[in-house]
Parts: sequence; C-alpha cells; structure tokens
Amino acid sequence: MKKAAKFAAFAALMLLPMIAFGADGAEQSVAVKKTFIQVLKEGGWCMYPIGAFSIGTVWLIIDLWIRTNAKNMTPQADVVTAKQAFMAGDYVTAYQAMKAAISPFAKVIQSGLNSVGHGKDATEEALQAEVDKISSTLQTRVNYLSVIGVCSPMVGLLGTVSGMRGAFAALGTSGIGDTSKLAGHIGEVLIATASGLFIAIPAFMGFYFLRNKLQTAIHNLEIEALALFRNAPYDYLRDADVGQEETFAAMPLWLQTEQASAQESI
Repeated sequence: MKKAAKFAAFAALMLLPMIAFGADGAEQSVAVKKTFIQVLKEGGWCMYPIGAFSIGTVWLIIDLWIRTNAKNMTPQADVVTAKQAFMAGDYVTAYQAMKAAISPFAKVIQSGLNSVGHGKDATEEALQAEVDKISSTLQTRVNYLSVIGVCSPMVGLLGTVSGMRGAFAALGTSGIGDTSKLAGHIGEVLIATASGLFIAIPAFMGFYFLRNKLQTAIHNLEIEALALFRNAPYDYLRDADVGQEETFAAMPLWLQTEQASAQESI
C-alpha cells in the first residue's frame, strides 16, 4: 500500500500541470511563460484543497483497483486449500488455514466454519454477514470518490467566486486602465474552475467503474463461499466447535448456584 500511496502522489502531481495548462494555455500564448508553481499560485487558496483531492482520487483508484482484483478477493491458493480440507473432512485444518490467511475469501470461510456447528441457517447467516461487512467496507472507500467528484467543482466554484470578487474590487479601485490586477483575478477564476472539473471527471469515472467492479467481485466471492458449504454434513457437525474460539456466554449464575447446591446435597 505504501507503493500505491507514493504512486498516487506522483500521479496527482502529474495531473495538476494538465489542469494548469488547460486553464492558462490561452494566456501563455500571448504572455511570458510561467512556471508550474506560479500558475498554481494564480489559482488562489482553492488549489490547496483541490491538490489534496487530486492525490486522494489517484490513491483511491489505485487502492480499490488492487483490493477488488480477483486474485486479492478470492485467491486461488486459499480456494484450493479450503476445497482440499473440505473434501478431506478436515474442517479444523480448514479453519486454521483460513484464519492464517488475510484475503476476504478466507475471512468469509472462517466465519462460516465458526458457526457450522449451529446448523445450516446459522452458517449461511454468518457467511452473508461477513460478505456484507467486506462489501460495506469497500463500498465506503468507493463512495469517497463520489464525494470528491461532488466537492471538487464546488471548491473550484468557490474559488471562482473569490476571484470574481477580487476582479470587481480591483476594477472599482484602479479602474479599467490597470489591467494587470484585473487579469490576475481573471486567471484565478479560470484556473479554479478548470481545476475543480479536471479532478471531478476522473473521480466520477473511477467511482462508477470501481462500484461495478466491486459488485462483480462480491458476487464471485459469494459463489465461491457458498459452493464450499453446499453439501456440508450439518447433521454430523451439530454442536461441533470447529473454531475453538473463546466464548463469553456462560450458563446463568442462578443455574450454576442451583447445580452447585444440588451437588453438595448429594
């Protein structure tokens, strides 16, 4: 993930010059060429949150692309290990192997095995609950792209309003004769507007693409998990503690007291 974060920052920095070029290209053709930093400064204060949005957009797209890949959601190594253990009837080994793995598939199978002793309905509920948990976690990350797509143009629009306010203030104090101040504020308006749109467009594209990719990955995860438990011998697994995890729900204290009294009387 550290490599993905570094690549996201690099890609975002590569994206910002495109934003600045698109907004300031016409001006540069007739004026002295400006450095990248100078063009960003012309965008005003709004370039700071927009720059953060650009880094966040690239990082989220890369991160979610990696997380929703089939080899990360349902690794073949984990699937094969689980199938071999299930076919051998060694559910304890299957549980321990899935507990040691880190993939979403392994977590789903681990949850199902932990409830397999309580019957088919409890097992399927545990499987579905874990799938929903994984889906909710990843969907929250995907939704951040939508938030960026909505907020970036709004921040750009706020920068536009700020630049227009400065332009009219310069026009009121210096008059139409001093065009340098007026041009500076107009440049801020153009850069702010273009920057917000340049970030919003890829953010929305990434949102819709990754949302569909996530739905496909979750669907495949459900199919693989349910296939393992389709013909599970629940009658023979009744009350089996496959997970051997510590439980905290003990017998009610008053029943323990009654049993202890009964044993003492005997």
